[in-house]
Amino acid sequence: MKNLRLKSARAAMDLSQQQLADIVGVSRQTINAIEKGDYNPTINLCIAIARALGKTLDELFWE
Repeated sequence: MKNLRLKSARAAMDLSQQQLADIVGVSRQTINAIEKGDYNPTINLCIAIARALGKTLDELFWE
């Protein structure tokens, strides 16, 4: 399932996939795969992404 909430939150902060990847220490391809729903990130990566975007885990990853 695509993660449109992550993509929307990233875009709202005017961050590219590469910029977010640099902040959380992964590749751009990893961020792309998460947004496309092709990769299930670890909890530590979820936390890092949520912190970088100023969101909660619930807002980005859980329904």
